[in-house]
Amino acid sequence: MPQKKLYNHCKNKLAQTLEVLEIRKAEILIALESESKSSAGDKHETGRAMIQLEREKLGEQIKKAEQNQVVLNQLKHYKSTGVVRFGSVVQTNNSNYYIAIPVNNCLIDTSTFHCISPQSPIGVLLLGKKVGDQLVFNGITSTITVVI
Repeated sequence: MPQKKLYNHCKNKLAQTLEVLEIRKAEILIALESESKSSAGDKHETGRAMIQLEREKLGEQIKKAEQNQVVLNQLKHYKSTGVVRFGSVVQTNNSNYYIAIPVNNCLIDTSTFHCISPQSPIGVLLLGKKVGDQLVFNGITSTITVVI
């Protein structure tokens, strides 16, 4: 069943992302500590400020990844209703989608699935649709062929 494979793909990609972010966080803390030991005046302050900005940006990335983890956990007990909603696998005559969180594409058998959030432009267009419905995205008309 593609649903479980897609869920696991998103879960694994998210875990990898969080691992990389945590490593980067540790590197930044080390850099900040070594910068604190320096006392080269203005150059020292600029270096600390740059590291602090990077730390804040990284904090936002970690927060977003953790939010995606919470969102993804809501899909553990997903049941299909035949209508596109959060957690649906959607196949059209042009592309395949998993409405969950935005991560890299996933190849299942010979089909590529785009893992997208329901808030993405294509996600918004797909929500509420069912098999046979059409949508136009970037000037391309697609017909929904499968909703799981």
